[in-house]
Amino acid sequence: MTSYTDVVRHTKNTVKMKVKSDRQNTFILCCTFLIAVTISCINQSESNKENQIVQAKNNTQPIESKTDSKLLKYTTGVRSILEDSKGNIWFGSYNEGVCLLHNGEFQYFTTENGLSNNQVRSIYEDKNGIIWFECGRGLSTYDGKEITTYRERNYNAKNEWKINESDLWFKGDETTGYNKLEGYAGVYQYDGQQLSYRTFPVTPKLGNEFPYPVSTPFVKSKSGTVWFGTYGAVIGYNGSDFKILDNGYLGLNAETGSLHVRSIMEDSKGNLWIGNNGIGVLKYDGKQAINFTAQQKLKKEDTKGNSLDRVFSIGEDASGNIWFGTVEFGAWRYDGNTVKNFTTTDGLESKFIWTIYKSKQGELWFGGADPSGVYRFNRSSFERKY
Repeated sequence: MTSYTDVVRHTKNTVKMKVKSDRQNTFILCCTFLIAVTISCINQSESNKENQIVQAKNNTQPIESKTDSKLLKYTTGVRSILEDSKGNIWFGSYNEGVCLLHNGEFQYFTTENGLSNNQVRSIYEDKNGIIWFECGRGLSTYDGKEITTYRERNYNAKNEWKINESDLWFKGDETTGYNKLEGYAGVYQYDGQQLSYRTFPVTPKLGNEFPYPVSTPFVKSKSGTVWFGTYGAVIGYNGSDFKILDNGYLGLNAETGSLHVRSIMEDSKGNLWIGNNGIGVLKYDGKQAINFTAQQKLKKEDTKGNSLDRVFSIGEDASGNIWFGTVEFGAWRYDGNTVKNFTTTDGLESKFIWTIYKSKQGELWFGGADPSGVYRFNRSSFERKY
């Protein structure tokens, strides 16, 4: 017969076992919860890492995020402009790549997106609709989808000069001087199929081995001559003969100042205008050249202020006025009789005008620096366009 003491002892043992069981279950539940939380944290960490990787990849896509800003974001200056056959507008910067304006939105490209260099000096479109970027170093192209560096070159016909109607011409691949494959001063000619290097028929003086790197966009004249502006000369080729306008031809010397060509332009009358960094503007009519800056008494020693000595861009508007872009003193307009200067008081914020471009509508656009921007003249003053 079970005693009262045995019943109490059994009851206590049962309670102890239950408490122990409850403690074990609680411990297991706690462990399970901790494991679940740990796994969740690990998964979240891995997810964050994956998101960071995806975000990093997205930041190196061929085209940067579009922006609906109406003004270019460049700060180093607008050095080149092209309105292509599809109605797109391209803006080359001094050191920030190139920008495409398409359907009212800007898209920016740099060396991370295929450009050979972030300095875009000139922009052209070939007969096949390919856009070419002449960079500070090398060439790049845009086929409507992406920008790629163009690397093919032919160096086996350096003296085989010829002219085709749809030729594009580019400076050498180096920022200054020429590389070993080029060997000498010259230009690249693209005939629609091949890019070939052509050597200039010039002889540099001892101690000045690199006076003829191309410094301006090429100019095709109405007579069929192709003109190339180099630092030390303006060189013309008509398909058979060369015309070399150098210091000797122009009668320039150390006392009068020497050529430092930064821009060339043929006007509607067939005159070739040559902008220099130092001696001002020369006007060549096919027979002789005059110093236009000196003729107009616009040299610094004459004006004691705003001068027309350092000219980096030249253009002609629909009315036949000739415009000059300077480094320090904004833009100047020559109407055939007088020359007028336009600066910040006329709405032209940029005092350094890198390029003057005529749009398909006949409007002149002035690409500037310090500060950057693209401006147009509204018949009385300037306003920023891009």
